Amino acid sequence: MVGGDASSPDPIEQLLDDPLIRLVMEADGVDPHRLHAQLRDTLARRQELQQPVLDAADVEVSTAPDAGGLYRPAVGVVLLNANSEVFVARRIDHRHGGWQMPQGGIEAGETPLNAARRELREEIGTDNATVIAESQGWLRYELPRHLVGKVWGGRWCGQQQKWFAMRFQGRDSDIELTTLHPEFCAWRWVSAALVPELIVGFKHQVYLAVLGGFDDVFTADADGTVDDASR
Repeated sequence: MVGGDASSPDPIEQLLDDPLIRLVMEADGVDPHRLHAQLRDTLARRQELQQPVLDAADVEVSTAPDAGGLYRPAVGVVLLNANSEVFVARRIDHRHGGWQMPQGGIEAGETPLNAARRELREEIGTDNATVIAESQGWLRYELPRHLVGKVWGGRWCGQQQKWFAMRFQGRDSDIELTTLHPEFCAWRWVSAALVPELIVGFKHQVYLAVLGGFDDVFTADADGTVDDASR
């Protein structure tokens, strides 16, 4: 049951048992079982997106990564097209949404920029992009309590991320989600303002911090770049 406990009435069943609702469904030829499933899925999605959200104070910015080994070293990419729209993709393993920007862990011996480019190749099939900005520090946050010990093999309590803003130089047809180890099932370009609304609840503040740090990027000329060789 979605919401409540076993002794609580199911609000969806109560709704569909209403005589007036049943009359309308019969008149419109609505399958009550299919509608029940759709309403249950919608309710689950709303509850998932309303997970506890990190406060601004829970997202720490540091000039150097934590040396204690408690936080997963990671990178993220704000990938922009020529119209300064942001690339987001929907995770395969997230039933009720789970849109996000490309991101992932830093492997041993990798620089953050190399890790970011590898993540692009692994997740969207291309790293044909130029760096236009880099976060000044590392964004560090702890996982919500209900996820601690359940992700990343329980090794870390949170993440510390270096973010890059990049301008995509290829064509949309170059983007390929069916990579060797696919993580996404759909993708699209969206306005920067919409991105935090698509992410799972607890990452909302993290994405606000990331995009806020790249405010000037969204008004810069498409030709403005940072030389990769300098990283």
